[in-house]
Amino acid sequence: MKLVKLIIFLFFLIVGAAFAILNSEMVKLDYYFSFIELPLSIVLIAFMSLGALLGIFACSSLMLRLKHENNGLKRQATMVKEEVKNLRTIPIRD
Repeated sequence: MKLVKLIIFLFFLIVGAAFAILNSEMVKLDYYFSFIELPLSIVLIAFMSLGALLGIFACSSLMLRLKHENNGLKRQATMVKEEVKNLRTIPIRD
């Protein structure tokens, strides 16, 4: 498993290095008060990372709600199992 992770890491490292080399030209990032010149690869990686973080943040409330609901359902299932177990131990009267 460690070898697979190492191979995947090296693959992404090589792809990232090739991406940075192919997109090394400078771009001007203009904002209200000033501007900055950065390599295109840095700008692309920064905005893709920002988009990924915003996506994670947007999904986190849904994930937390579903996790809370799942925990409630697990508690309910445990209670039902205990009830069934108790009902099975009660002797049947005719």
